[in-house]
Amino acid sequence: MDAKNKLNLKTIYSYTRGYRKFIALSAAATVVRVLAGFTTPQVISFTVDSIIDDVPYKLISPLMKLISMAGGREGLRQNLWLCAAFVIAIAIIASLSDFVGRISIAKATEGTVKTIRNKLFEHIQKLPYSWHIKNQTGDIIQRSTSDVEVLRNFISTQLSEMFRTIMLVAISLALMFPMNLKLTLMVLVFVPVVILYSSIFYGILSKKFLVADEAEGALFTATQENLTGVRVVRAFGREKYEIEKFSERNLKFSDLWVKLGYQLGYYWGIGDLVTGLMVMTIVVAGTYQAVNNVITLGEFLVFVSYTSMIAWPLRSFGRILGELSKTKVSAQRICEILSEPEESETPEAVEPDMNKDIEYKNVTFKYDGSVPVLDDVSFKIKAGTTFAVLGGTGSGKTTLMHLLNRLYDLPEDSGSITIGGVDIRKIKREYLRKNIGMVLQEPFLFSRSIKDNITIVNENATIDDVKEATSIAHVDEAIEEFSKGYDTIVGERGVTLSGGQKQRVSIARMLLQKTPIMVFDDSLSAVDAETDAKIREALKKDKKDSTIILISHRITTLMQADIILVLDKGRVADMGTHDELIERDGIYKEVFNVQMNLSDVD
Repeated sequence: MDAKNKLNLKTIYSYTRGYRKFIALSAAATVVRVLAGFTTPQVISFTVDSIIDDVPYKLISPLMKLISMAGGREGLRQNLWLCAAFVIAIAIIASLSDFVGRISIAKATEGTVKTIRNKLFEHIQKLPYSWHIKNQTGDIIQRSTSDVEVLRNFISTQLSEMFRTIMLVAISLALMFPMNLKLTLMVLVFVPVVILYSSIFYGILSKKFLVADEAEGALFTATQENLTGVRVVRAFGREKYEIEKFSERNLKFSDLWVKLGYQLGYYWGIGDLVTGLMVMTIVVAGTYQAVNNVITLGEFLVFVSYTSMIAWPLRSFGRILGELSKTKVSAQRICEILSEPEESETPEAVEPDMNKDIEYKNVTFKYDGSVPVLDDVSFKIKAGTTFAVLGGTGSGKTTLMHLLNRLYDLPEDSGSITIGGVDIRKIKREYLRKNIGMVLQEPFLFSRSIKDNITIVNENATIDDVKEATSIAHVDEAIEEFSKGYDTIVGERGVTLSGGQKQRVSIARMLLQKTPIMVFDDSLSAVDAETDAKIREALKKDKKDSTIILISHRITTLMQADIILVLDKGRVADMGTHDELIERDGIYKEVFNVQMNLSDVD
């Protein structure tokens, strides 16, 4: 096993802390159950050879005393029910130990899996935004559900079965060797054969399980994307295309499992053949020895019983290794997420006053080695002012804001962003984000009530606080028109609401956060110009002490700002007030003329 796999198993094992006592109890119960299983053939052998027949006893002293108390050989011959009762008692012990073992492993399994799920979800929440952009949501969901379920099945079933198989083989061979060396060696010949072909198939199946798991992740992604964008699919009549795309991925996934089924069929078929030959060999050889009085009839029955007992575990041991290969793949995929570094804080991270000037100095930024999205950008935003940003698609407007609240970290040699002279890389992330309210370009609402969506940033907010925020966002009247008002469930991703209503609810949510810095990233695009003006007027009146950053393509949204920044291909093209920019020939004036002319036409 390579170092990576050892690390994966070590990582998974670390999550069993607190539940290992249940694993130990399950193992102890398994030992008792196995020993009880081996005792029954011995009792039958003793009954056949030494009670019904006259073969001398081969028992330890405590058992001899029990036989004497039962009246010796003659007493037991007259009361064979005592031997049957002893077998029943052993069966009860085996059943009780099986019950204890299953309960214990269930507690260990569910506790461990619960810990892994919690850790996975918590870890994913703390991973950088850039990681979420690179990884598909469907694949993340598949790893956090299906792969965790594979681990659960292995711990609950295969792990205990593996231990039981090892115990069965070890104890049976230990008991069989003293009884008859030749027959034991015949059994032993088949063990390395099972190990050999299991090891070969183990390597083959591991690779195929990985490919199948990745195909399942792609299937999850296709499903998630389709259900998320169902309105777009319906709007453009793309149902047939989406069905064909899903069918194609589903067919690929099914074909992979069919091929895996062939491999598993060969695997299990060979296992059946090998273990069947093993039992047949012992039956033939044992019969020959029993006929020639080399072994007694009771010993023959014991050998056949023990061989049959280990035949199925040996056969299933290959299946366990097959499941182990699948578990290894799932553990690897889970650990790939867990090994991703979380967003980190420097020990000297501070919490400065956020009601200060924001300054970008020579900021240059690019994504994954691509051309710079921002190129040597410098400007200052005075505290308490309204600052506007205008630029074409891909000019870097949104990137400016993502850098401000550290969704992306600005590299050390790429300039700096400061608030009150403090580099944001030295400010605690949680503190920074709590003090920068953002309404994103694409508003996201959870499948909860309108009130719950708004108060998600402030759970202690009262209904009066909520109404005040919705009033500023000019969405209060629309909410009141719903039959359940603020208790209206908006549906997944806010599908119950119109685009403008979603934007305004998102604005109300941000306003309830009461932050000194507020960013509107093209978040008024879906509302009409009149409502846009009312929202900006309300913001100016009620949030006059806050620094407001407006990003928009609409000139009327920006023209009342104190300063307007014009971006072009990641560089500062111009900056000034509306009146100053309109006097200069540049991008701003061109956009203004185009939009005003269109407005006149309308």
